[in-house]
Amino acid sequence: MSLFRVFDIAGSGMVAESVRLNTVASNLANAGTVAASEREAYRARMPVFRAVLEEAQAVARVRVAGIVEDRRPVEREYRPGHPLADADGYVWRTNVNVIEQMAEMIAASRAYQTNVDVLGTVRQLLAATLRIGE
Repeated sequence: MSLFRVFDIAGSGMVAESVRLNTVASNLANAGTVAASEREAYRARMPVFRAVLEEAQAVARVRVAGIVEDRRPVEREYRPGHPLADADGYVWRTNVNVIEQMAEMIAASRAYQTNVDVLGTVRQLLAATLRIGE
């Protein structure tokens, strides 16, 4: 495999982790929201990744297959004074778990940084290869 293909592989990983970080940011931004109905309540979102094998180049890349909603139920909370409360005084809370999202953010950030480090190492290897010919 050519060292130049590593740029494509690491780049696809960086794009995937960027989507993951953006999804976590969206989830965290909506963590404290409430809604008037279960259907309107914000549900945590998660990206789905898949490996795509490009046989012509013998390279596997990461692609974002989509973003899905968390199937865990949203919770009903009694808040009779809230403007979105129903006739019984209940609102619907999001199913975002802040602790899980923070762990996802750390993992995505580290994976992104790992891909950046890979790109730096390949750049150094290519530069060293060019210096051999001097």
